Parts: sequence; structure tokens; C-alpha cells
Amino acid sequence: MKEDIKDEKTDVGFTPDFSNATYEEDFEFGKSGYDVDRTNGGTAWYSYYNVVCLVAGTGMLGLSVALKQGGWAGLVMLLLAWWMSSYTAVIMQTCMYRGKHRRLNSYKEIATEAFGTIGGWVSFFFTTWIYIGTPVLYLVLAGDNLDQLTEGTAGDIGALYWTIIWCAVVGIPFIFLKSMNDVAWTSALGTVAIMGTILITLVMTGIDAPNKLDTHHDNVIWDGFPIALATISFSFGGNVVYPNIEGAMKNPKRWPWVAVGGLSTCAVMYIAIAVAGYYVYGTGVVSPVYNSIPTGIPRTIAVSLITVNVIVSAPILLVSFALDCEDMMNITVEKHGKVKEFIYRLIFRVGLIVIVAIIGIFIPFFDLLMSLIGAFANCAVILIFPVLFYLRLTGFKNKPIWIHAWHFLIILVGLVGLIFGTWTAIEDLIDRFADGYEYEL
Repeated sequence: MKEDIKDEKTDVGFTPDFSNATYEEDFEFGKSGYDVDRTNGGTAWYSYYNVVCLVAGTGMLGLSVALKQGGWAGLVMLLLAWWMSSYTAVIMQTCMYRGKHRRLNSYKEIATEAFGTIGGWVSFFFTTWIYIGTPVLYLVLAGDNLDQLTEGTAGDIGALYWTIIWCAVVGIPFIFLKSMNDVAWTSALGTVAIMGTILITLVMTGIDAPNKLDTHHDNVIWDGFPIALATISFSFGGNVVYPNIEGAMKNPKRWPWVAVGGLSTCAVMYIAIAVAGYYVYGTGVVSPVYNSIPTGIPRTIAVSLITVNVIVSAPILLVSFALDCEDMMNITVEKHGKVKEFIYRLIFRVGLIVIVAIIGIFIPFFDLLMSLIGAFANCAVILIFPVLFYLRLTGFKNKPIWIHAWHFLIILVGLVGLIFGTWTAIEDLIDRFADGYEYEL
């Protein structure tokens, strides 16, 4: 009977009855030996800030192009992705408290609890695309930006060389960082940089609007929907880290409000930048969107700020992935001693940053990388998997038909983005190389 009560409460959407004591009892918040230690947990506002910092990143720079790919109807996809990602963020919390003996502390642990070892490794494969692919995307963008900033100077050595240099710049501190606490400060700096970039882009787009009166817009482009969805999905990525943010809350009962509030804040910013870029520049808009505004000091500042953002953001994902892998490989001081532990960690992390550099060198296309990662990884991790985990861990028959219809729609949208978005992204990559792209090395 208790199981039915829990499922009814978690199926009503984003507003479970927090005032009811059985909600806390069912989820075992703060229960010694089951939940994480929340003695020094942060406030709901701090967690909300962390969600915004995590999600509101470089993905928004490609949203105007997403509208270019799907037409104005792409706004419907943007709103739908916001609502769906908000829903999956909430039901992820339900999954966290379905562990048999303790709270499930990571995305992989939730997948393993739901579908066994194979499910855990399948989810790990897809999350690895995000953990490694996103830093690659960031470093490619940083290389392109420095190539743009140094054009016509002694530093004009080419985007690929700048990508290699940025890999080294990021790699040196990455090798020595042993805790997520060591990179936590970069979240705030990165958020300030992205907000500054967006503000400059919006202002300059408005100033440039009178000069772009003959731009063309499409209402709907059906065959462009999957690739547009891929870019939009990339912009709402965060599920992989949500268990960590929720686990750091003093009062986890506020998580639904934190998740929905944070994603809603991001959605408002996304709509503003997407509409402004596409409305002013139409089918001529490019990704990243700040490259569409006129050249000059504002654009130089925007390019510089976004470079700061990606350089301080890349280590967050790399360190998180490295710590997970080192834990799985049992690379610890307790097992190997300080010297061997450092050597093993050094070898693994140097190898990881080399892999990132190689991918960035051979696929140096920011817009296409964003589409590929968004389609193949984010559509699965953000939309498909959370629903499957939820149904597996809470049951299928004990839910109303409208919940199943909603779940079916989420999975359908995720599959369209995953299959057709990935196919289109790969075709676009092939076309880009076929057009005669030449490496500068």
C-alpha cells in the first residue's frame, strides 16, 4: 500500500505535497545510513544557482541556428524541451531514493539499479559522450575564438594550433586536481562570462536590426526538426550532475522547485537569444550567434568572455569524469600509496586530455559537434533514459493513462532526436569534409 501512495505522489507532476509527512518518509530524506549527510547542505537558492550555472552555457549560442534549421516552429520544440527536461529532472529525484540500501548518488548508479550492470554501462557510454564531447566542443570554440582575435597579428597561427594550446592550458591543472571542490569556483566565473556574452549579443543585435530589414524567415522546416532538436537538447543538459546538486541540498524536498525554477530561468534566456538572433539575421544567422553581430569592440569582448567561459568550464566535466573512472579503476592512495596513485592518475589524465585534443583537431567544427553531441548523447540522457529508469523503479501499471501518454511523447521526441538528429549531424560532417576542408597543420 505504501508503494502505491509513493507513486501517486510522484506522478502528479512538479508539485508533490511537501507538507505531507509521508512524502519525506517515503523518500527517506535525511535518514541516517540511507541518505547522504546533509549537515552542511546548501540552501535551495544556492542549488538553484548551481542548476543555472550548470545548464546555461554555450548551448544557447546555437539556438538561433536551431530556429534557422526548424523555422519559427522551432520555438515549440524549445518550449517542449524545457517542459520535458524539467519533468525528467524531477522524476530523477524519485529514482535517487529507490536504492535498496542507500540513496543512489549518480546517474550510473540509478541506471544500474534499474537495469542491472548492463544498464549501468550503457548509460555510462552515453554520459561519456557528454563528459568528453563537451570539453572537445569547448576547446574547439576556444581555438576558433583565439584565431579570430589574433587575425592579422603575430598570434595568427591557425585555429587548430590554438586548440592544441588550449588543451595544454586546460590539461596542466586538470592533471593535478583531485576534487570537484577544487573547480567549484569556476562555475561562478563561467556564468558571469556567459551572461556578459549574451547581454552584448542581445544589445548589438538590437542595434544592428535596422540594417537587416530584408532577412528571410521560415515558419516551419519539417526535415530540419531533428537536427534543431539536437541543438536544443544540448542546451538543457544537466541530468548527469543533478544527483550531486540534490545531494548537496539541506532540504531536498525543495528539489522540484529548484530544478523547474533553474530550467525555467534558462528557458527565458534561451528564448530571448534565439528569437533575437533569428529575427534580425534570419537564415543568415551563424553559430555561435555572436559571430553574426558586426565586428568591433563589443564583438571582441563577447568573443573574449565566451573564451573565458569555455576554458573554466571544461575542467569541471573532465575532473568529474576522471574521478568517476578513477573510482571504478580503484586508483586510490589507500590501495597504491601516494606515489603510485599519482603516477597512475597522471597517466590516465594525460591520456584523456590527449584524446580530447585529437578529437578536437580532427573534427574542428563547433556547430556540427554541438548537433552531434546533442543528438546522440543528450537526447538519450535527458529525455529517454530518465523515463525508462522511472518506470522500471516505480512500476508501470500503477500510473494513469495520461502519464503514460506523456512518457510516450517524451521517449518519442528523444528517439526522433537520437536517430534522425544523429544521422543528419553525421551527414553534415561528411558534407563539410567533402566541401574541401583542409587541415592547417
